[in-house]
Amino acid sequence: MKILVVNCGSSSLKYQLINMENESLLAKGLVERIGIEGSVLTHKPEGKDKVVIEHPMKDHKDAIKLVLDALTDKNHGVISDMSEISAVGHRVVHGGEKYSSSILIDDDIMKVLEECSRLAPLHNPPNLIGINACKALMPNTPMVAVFDTAFHQSMPDYAYMYALPYELYEKYGIRRYGFHGTSHRYVSKIAAEQLGKDIKDCKIITCHLGNGASVAAVLNGKSVDTSMGFTPLEGLVMGTRCGDIDPAIVTFLQDEANLSSKEVNNVMNKKSGVLGLSGVSSDFRDVEDAAAKGNKKAKLALDVFYYRVKKYIGAYAAAMGGVDAIVFTAGLGENSPEARYETCKGLEFLGVKIDEEKNKVRGKLTEVSTADSKVKVYLIPTNEELMIARDTMDIVRK
Repeated sequence: MKILVVNCGSSSLKYQLINMENESLLAKGLVERIGIEGSVLTHKPEGKDKVVIEHPMKDHKDAIKLVLDALTDKNHGVISDMSEISAVGHRVVHGGEKYSSSILIDDDIMKVLEECSRLAPLHNPPNLIGINACKALMPNTPMVAVFDTAFHQSMPDYAYMYALPYELYEKYGIRRYGFHGTSHRYVSKIAAEQLGKDIKDCKIITCHLGNGASVAAVLNGKSVDTSMGFTPLEGLVMGTRCGDIDPAIVTFLQDEANLSSKEVNNVMNKKSGVLGLSGVSSDFRDVEDAAAKGNKKAKLALDVFYYRVKKYIGAYAAAMGGVDAIVFTAGLGENSPEARYETCKGLEFLGVKIDEEKNKVRGKLTEVSTADSKVKVYLIPTNEELMIARDTMDIVRK
C-alpha cells in the first residue's frame, strides 16, 4: 500500500509518498508560491537528485496535479500511475473537541472541518483547500484527516479549562486544545520502545522545539497536559511568538500604544519570541551564533527560552508524579546540543544527568543521558508524515 501524505499551507504544499509495506520513503517534495508569480515545485525521489520544476500554479488543484505528474513522470517519477496511490493522508491542524483520533473524510466530516476553521483561521482553510483539490483529482481515492489537536483530547478538564466564565467555553469553545499532537504521539512511542517498557506504564515529557515549540506530558500513552492552548501562541517562547504573558498586556498596549486588537495580535505572533528579544532573527541558529559572539540580547533570548522549557518540564513531572524520560525533537531539539544541555542543566534533582559527549549529536536517535541517569534523555527525530501515513493505512484497511 502506497500512501500520499499532504500538508497544505496558504501558498505552499509539502508531500511525501510512502510505501507502507516497509515504511520506506519513495519521494518527497515542496510546492511554493501557489497562486503567486514564480510558483515552483521541488521534487526529490528517494536515491535520486532533486528536480526543480517552475510552472504557474493558480491554486492548490494545479499544485496537486503537478505533484501527481512528478510522481508518475517517466524520468523522475516513482510510480507508474495514480492508481498505485491507495489513499491520501491530510494533516489538519484543528479538529476541535469532536475528534480524538484520525478519521475517514466524507461530506459530513468536511462540514465539521469548516466549522473548526473559526478556531484556526490561518491553518484549517488551507488544509481544506488541499483536501478539496485532491478529491477533485482523485475522486475514488480514500482521504483521511489526521489532526494536530487529536492527541491532546485526552487531557482532563481541569487541565484544559481556562478560569473564564463557563458560558464562554459553552458558546465559543474557548479552552486549551494543544498542537503538535502527531509529533508528540510519535516520539513518545519511540521513547517507550527505547525504555523497553509498555507505553501504558510510562511517564514521558516530550519537547517539540522548533520555530514553533511545545511540551507535552504523556502519561501511560496519553497526553494529560501540553503547553500550547486555545491557539499555538500559549506556552513556550518561540521563534516569533511570545508564549505565556500576562493577558493584561494586551489591553495595556491597546490603551497606551494605541494598537488595535489585530496589531497586538501581530506583535505577539510575528514580532516577539527570540526575534523580539534578540533583535537578531527568529532562526535559533542565528541567535545562537550571535550569542556566541557576545550579543547580550541574543544570550538573553536563549536564556529566557531555556528557562521556560525547564519550567514546563518541572511542572509536568509534578503533574505526572514523576518522569521516566525526557525527549527532545523537531528542528532545535534534534540539532542543538546546547539547547538540550542548557534545558536539562539544573534538573539533576529530578534524576537527570546529561552526558556531554553523547549529547554532541544532531538529527540521530540517541540517548544523551548518562548510564546512571534515573531519568533517560533522548534525541528522537520526529516523523509526523509517517505517523499520518500509519493512521491513514489503518483507517482505510478497517
